[in-house]
Amino acid sequence: MKKLVLMIAICVAGPALGSDEVDAETVQKIEAYLASIECQMDPDDIEVEDGGYELDDVICKGGLQFDIVLDKDLNEVSRRAE
Repeated sequence: MKKLVLMIAICVAGPALGSDEVDAETVQKIEAYLASIECQMDPDDIEVEDGGYELDDVICKGGLQFDIVLDKDLNEVSRRAE
């Protein structure tokens, strides 16, 4: 339920928040990618950076934590263990 409320808030407020905000569709695509690699994160930790996205505090299977950078097409370009 919390995710649903967050997604609705992003959709409603998105246009007023500016270009540095990540739209709900992109958040869903990022979450789907993370699920495919057995990882998850708080969507609030997705940041727009250099035409792509920085994912802070991604938790993966086994409890490993990473910062992941995606390009504008949501392809992973780097991963740094924390």
